[in-house]
Amino acid sequence: MEYHSDRFEDYSLLIYKKNKLKALLPANIEGDKVYSHQGLTYGGLVLPKDLKFDVVLEIFKELLKHFNKNNIKALYLKQIPPIYNAFPSDEMQYLMFILKAELTKRDTLSVIDLKNKLKISSNRLEGFKRGKKHHLVIKEEGDFELFWDAILIRNLEKKHNAKPVHSLEEITLLKERFPNNIRQFNVYKEHQIVAGTTVFESKYVAHSQYISGNENKNLLGSLDFLHVHLINEVFKNKVYFDFGTSNENNGLQINKGLQFWKEGFGARTITQDFYKIDTSNYVALNKVFI
Repeated sequence: MEYHSDRFEDYSLLIYKKNKLKALLPANIEGDKVYSHQGLTYGGLVLPKDLKFDVVLEIFKELLKHFNKNNIKALYLKQIPPIYNAFPSDEMQYLMFILKAELTKRDTLSVIDLKNKLKISSNRLEGFKRGKKHHLVIKEEGDFELFWDAILIRNLEKKHNAKPVHSLEEITLLKERFPNNIRQFNVYKEHQIVAGTTVFESKYVAHSQYISGNENKNLLGSLDFLHVHLINEVFKNKVYFDFGTSNENNGLQINKGLQFWKEGFGARTITQDFYKIDTSNYVALNKVFI
């Protein structure tokens, strides 16, 4: 996370039991509020697979007590989507109920179960066929400059008056640190880039972090052509393919066209929840076990 340390005041915590590391919480602080690190897409407690429920409860109680004693009034916690867990791990969902945590946001993610795939829709297959008809070529590239400068930045500025979350320098640095986990796939027509996607790859999930094509993407079928290839060939042995969220307005609305496009590949919806927890409520965790 160091690459954007200038944007956040770090408040990440390590939790030990008998000098053995049991959990960690990536976090940053603003005044009397602590956040699941705002520089990370996913958050919550990072736990080892052998940790049982009673220990998770004790860890979270001690965290809230620590915050409360240090005059931190609220913890804003974002959960990790379940597809990224190595094992079932919904302890925090239950604790949010006990703590009467306030649900402040719920995003939807469009996810394909690659071990139980649905049929790709006729619309997306038609786009794939257009890509073949136009002799499009997909290449995995070692750098991001062409996609960032020729496609991604231009599209975000034109459509949303926005910039990518990662600058070119930042995504290049992350690629250097995680060469096998961040991959760039570009689509070319007659040696000219027309589309691409940046994929964040973890053990079980391939996630399209950035997806963008030029003004001819519908005519060429470039993004359909690319993603049919990624789903059916490149990442076919993963458990899930994650298109990410189509939410806007703090989760209250969904870009219908974008959602429709993702679902055409067989994606279906899971959610990611965001909570506000009053740190003084830690006492409620004393009464869970009977």
